[in-house]
Amino acid sequence: MDRFKDLNYVTEGLKPEKVLRYFEQLSQIPRGSHNEKEVSDFLKEFGESLGLETIQDEVMNIIIKKPATKGYENAPTVILQGHMDMVCEKNEDTDHDFMKDPLKLYLDGDLLKAKGTTLGADNGIAVAYTMAVLDSTDISHPPLEVIITVEEETGMGGVIGFNKENVSGKLLINIDSEEEGVFFASCAGGIRANIKLNIQKESTDMPQYKLMIKDLKGGHSGLNIKDGRGNAIKLLGRLLNNLETDYALVEIFGGSKPNAIPREAYAVVGTNDYEGLNREIEKWMAIFNNELVQTDHLKVEVVKVEAQDKAYTDDLKARIIETLVMIPCGIQTMSFAIEGLVESSLNIGVLHEMGNQLIFESAIRSSVKSLKYEILERVKILAILVGGTLETISDYPEWAYNNDSMLQELFKKVYKETTGKEARIDAIHAGLECGFFAEKLTETDGSDLDMISLGPDMANVHTPYEQLSISSVERTWTFFQNVLKAIQ
Repeated sequence: MDRFKDLNYVTEGLKPEKVLRYFEQLSQIPRGSHNEKEVSDFLKEFGESLGLETIQDEVMNIIIKKPATKGYENAPTVILQGHMDMVCEKNEDTDHDFMKDPLKLYLDGDLLKAKGTTLGADNGIAVAYTMAVLDSTDISHPPLEVIITVEEETGMGGVIGFNKENVSGKLLINIDSEEEGVFFASCAGGIRANIKLNIQKESTDMPQYKLMIKDLKGGHSGLNIKDGRGNAIKLLGRLLNNLETDYALVEIFGGSKPNAIPREAYAVVGTNDYEGLNREIEKWMAIFNNELVQTDHLKVEVVKVEAQDKAYTDDLKARIIETLVMIPCGIQTMSFAIEGLVESSLNIGVLHEMGNQLIFESAIRSSVKSLKYEILERVKILAILVGGTLETISDYPEWAYNNDSMLQELFKKVYKETTGKEARIDAIHAGLECGFFAEKLTETDGSDLDMISLGPDMANVHTPYEQLSISSVERTWTFFQNVLKAIQ
């Protein structure tokens, strides 16, 4: 498109050329969740420029339909699905406005990265793959219905607002996985649970200091929950609970996304004993790093700040710390059906003030619906015990495993033929939109909608260290074309 005629492509000359070219074009368009109008309009224009039936629905999802190529007219219609939005995370020292600035991509050997920010390969690579298929003249394929949704990262608002009348396919390939050769056939459901405490303050006149927990790895709160990474908000709660120095709690904040393990958190405290405070900070930093020695590392900094004249009341301070210490966090149960699969978990991802309330935002995930609500019940009881209220949002379903899946067998066969390697069919402890599509595109329990999820190798998604393997993008692209060719 003309708007990109002066773009200097960092992947120039690399394969698959068309996929990478479209990915770089997407990276020029801000597309954080709830800021997708521009990218949705871009995709609408793209589909229409190819002369394809293109629908932009009421919530700005895009549906583009492409007829079958010659010889595939009687093949079953295949839905290709991904989401256009991305998680917007940046390093503290990075000057970037996600509302208007393009991502600054660069190559590090085989890896594509963004300078100081998330890369948006989750899930821009799905959009790039589908654009390349839609724009192709040399790829054999059945009738295609491409669905690109909005707001996947913040509660799946796009698929919730999706109108099933816009598509007819009963085979769905989701392109939102992150490991080459591992194809997901089941995913966790989830719900967001927010504990809210009313803020009460009183006067204070002590010198004040900002305690900052930083430099943790963070990561996806589903995919990385099993990796033993530190949660900055939980660690800050432990630190405050164990301080022996007398202090007032002035302010507290942590994280940025409920579906990301928080890398940073801070509290502003007032105290007349700076030396004692600093000694305890050093002690607890050593304790935390000893606990995390195999999985993570952190720094705790103390900086004097301009004093505020109000602090939380002692009663509220106690209830904040009780909440942070007692709220469940991390793996809750492991699956006995699939080795190594986290069955249920909870991540406290954000702690912030809004209006006159302090809000603790958590993401609950489970592949077993009853366990999701059991964890929610514990959070609800905690909210009552600390004198707060509980708000629940974004309740989304799990995707049940299909024991009679044609797509699973096809993927295994084609992967072996393409690579000489055995594919792995697995489940993921994260929310994919497949659960909602199973509900929306079938009349009963989803058994007659056959789905599978694929993707190339990427790592550290939802963090500024996100990376995408170029060679894996190429191999997965070859396999993907072979799969489409095999569906007849």
